Amino acid sequence: MKQYKFEYGDRELFLKELGAFRNQCGLEGIRAGMFQVFTEVLDWDVIHKVCGAIEEVFPKVPYMGCSTSGNIVDCRLSNSVTVVCTAFECSSTEMKIYQYDMGENSIEGITEMISEETKRNPWVKAIEMFFTIPETSTTRFCDGLKGIREDIQIFGGVACSDDITSDASCVFSKGEGISEHAILILFYGGENFYVDSINVTGWKPLGRKFRVTKSEGSILQELDGIPAYEVYRKYLNIKNDENFFYNTLEFPLFYEHNNTTILRTPVASNADGSITMTSDIDIGSVVRISYGDPGTIVESIRHDSRRIAEFEPDLLRIFSCAARRTFWTSKEPTYEIQPFQEIAPSCGFFSHGEFLRTNGNLNQHNVTLVIAAMREGEKKGGGQAAVKGEVDSLSRVPLVSRLATFISVTSLELEEMNKKLAFVNEKLRLAAIIDGLTGLYNRKEIQAQIVRALGRVKKEKFSLVMLDIDDFKQVNDTFGHQEGDNVLMALSGLLQNKGSIYMQSVSAGRWGGEEFMMLLQNTDMSSAAYIADLIRQCFANIHYPSARPQTISLGVTQALEEDTLDTLCTRVDMALYKAKKEGKNRVIAL
Repeated sequence: MKQYKFEYGDRELFLKELGAFRNQCGLEGIRAGMFQVFTEVLDWDVIHKVCGAIEEVFPKVPYMGCSTSGNIVDCRLSNSVTVVCTAFECSSTEMKIYQYDMGENSIEGITEMISEETKRNPWVKAIEMFFTIPETSTTRFCDGLKGIREDIQIFGGVACSDDITSDASCVFSKGEGISEHAILILFYGGENFYVDSINVTGWKPLGRKFRVTKSEGSILQELDGIPAYEVYRKYLNIKNDENFFYNTLEFPLFYEHNNTTILRTPVASNADGSITMTSDIDIGSVVRISYGDPGTIVESIRHDSRRIAEFEPDLLRIFSCAARRTFWTSKEPTYEIQPFQEIAPSCGFFSHGEFLRTNGNLNQHNVTLVIAAMREGEKKGGGQAAVKGEVDSLSRVPLVSRLATFISVTSLELEEMNKKLAFVNEKLRLAAIIDGLTGLYNRKEIQAQIVRALGRVKKEKFSLVMLDIDDFKQVNDTFGHQEGDNVLMALSGLLQNKGSIYMQSVSAGRWGGEEFMMLLQNTDMSSAAYIADLIRQCFANIHYPSARPQTISLGVTQALEEDTLDTLCTRVDMALYKAKKEGKNRVIAL
């Protein structure tokens, strides 16, 4: 594989350069080739001129391209319109380009077509993607490619423009033209084609954890029950104004997803306190604010450049988030990727988002560097490029990094202490409201719940069921208190059976001794009597180690608007008394 670079400035000059290139090599001795166009200039007329010139000189060679926030060639920032020709040398290497219109096809339809192409073409080993800025999250697209063969590498970037706050972007290819709503797919592969890929973040989590408590698609609404924006305001003093995007670029949210670290940058803050993100963050996800640490970035580059060097690639594809370009304000925009310059020729662009398949899952990243290494044929042997020069000085941990580590560790320790304290407090709270033997609410708690239900009775009806184990004293006297406890536990088990659809709106408590009270929300007297009789039948069929099967009597009543706690409990007690008097093992409703 070989790479040839052209910088477009003028159409006539570009035509001459292409002509000279054709005459010089003419792709002779090269089985196949393609052109890739990267443009910061989001001008369709310019793009048409570039593409037209390629077709005029190389009518049979395919091309593809996208708009960017900066073009990368050989780990340096290139011209605003850059054209790269990749020439394949192995006879077994194959490639195909597809452009899918997101206006004409559903995301599910596109992912199905991509999957089918990989099945029809078993030679495919890598998929490179250019994605226009999507109107919604890319999660469905990523999930739709889960079924693709696990050995296929997938990588790429989201097209953008020189204004990273803009949603403007485009992709284009031979035969399909320019589109603002499309996905470009490039299949690589062949018997002697090899590929490896990595991603580098270098961003470190900072401070406490937050749980996503409310979100909808790419709109992050709440963290720990408060508007998501408030987290940025409280902890970073970032205002909800026109500079919000730029001020949060260095502080994306850090979390684990699909067994890999993901960064998510806010795109905009909204009037309701929600934040528009670049992609979904599921409810329940645990996130932390993160910050860019130069030392960590350099150490990651040092490690991963060795890995890529050992792979001995012919070419590198580089997709770096536009936020990383702004991060190195005191350095060259491509400062961090310069160690890869000694390894192999490269091309790519600064993107709005980056894609990489890891552990069988395709993820969209932000503030991330994705590098794909490709090679035709076996390793030739020899060399490893080392990280040189100034990066050594950066590997010393700066004070701000040490302080951030201190804050993170102390925050985690505080969270752990709070968890333990919360656990103790919860045990104390439960001890105050739970009956020690049965695990049901104690009388004080079930009585308090009845009082609260009475306060809502005008809007929400409820019923009470009072039940008593028949002749329970005989069980204790004849078989002992252990067997008596077995009977009590058996009944409490029925009253706590939330697996039953009938018991899901029931709160049950031990009223005293062998007496129990059930509070049935949104239940009238007829339904409550039906549930009570089901409990009666189930209890009568329970067998014990020593005692014979036991029975219960139950009284049922429905709360009235004029009821007080005394009148309601007196009425249900009278219903239970009547059930006992009429022969026990029955349900009476009053």
